[in-house]
Amino acid sequence: MPKFANFLTITFATFLCMALTPVSAQELDLPLRETPRPQSTNGVPHVQIGVEADPELSAELLRRVVMFPDVRTGPTRVSLPGAIGFQLADNLPLARPDVIVGGREFAHLHPDGSLHASLDPEIARAAVKAGWAIPHPWADERRGWEGFVMIYTPVTVDELNVVIQLVQSSYTYVTGQSLLE
Repeated sequence: MPKFANFLTITFATFLCMALTPVSAQELDLPLRETPRPQSTNGVPHVQIGVEADPELSAELLRRVVMFPDVRTGPTRVSLPGAIGFQLADNLPLARPDVIVGGREFAHLHPDGSLHASLDPEIARAAVKAGWAIPHPWADERRGWEGFVMIYTPVTVDELNVVIQLVQSSYTYVTGQSLLE
């Protein structure tokens, strides 16, 4: 039994170290997205073409995002009417204020279920490669926006879970605070 207890202690300690490491410093293990990549516009407004959100999945995404510390949702400050901005509280320090598009909005949800978010550029590249996102048309236009992407609309609960991981990663990248602590 002592060997098993040691194994559990080491396993738990390893998990705890991984959990306390900021997501931007972790390699997010993104599965390949199985559903086809939606088409999107090449300019601004940057939206998907011919995609409708599943209202239940969008509601669950919003329910989970408002559980992030110091985040509230409301009308976007930078996107189309009907989009919902994910706003950071004024008293929350920002590690990367240069990656925020406007105000304290680190991401927003479009009516079609897609999101724009600022990710660590490495995570953004991985999300694009795995089929979860596409760079924003202006991602190369402004310093700090290298990781600014549109995350595609989730169509299943499993896809929603990956999208939420990406939104958590955005929160961590912008604030420097891991949600796993």
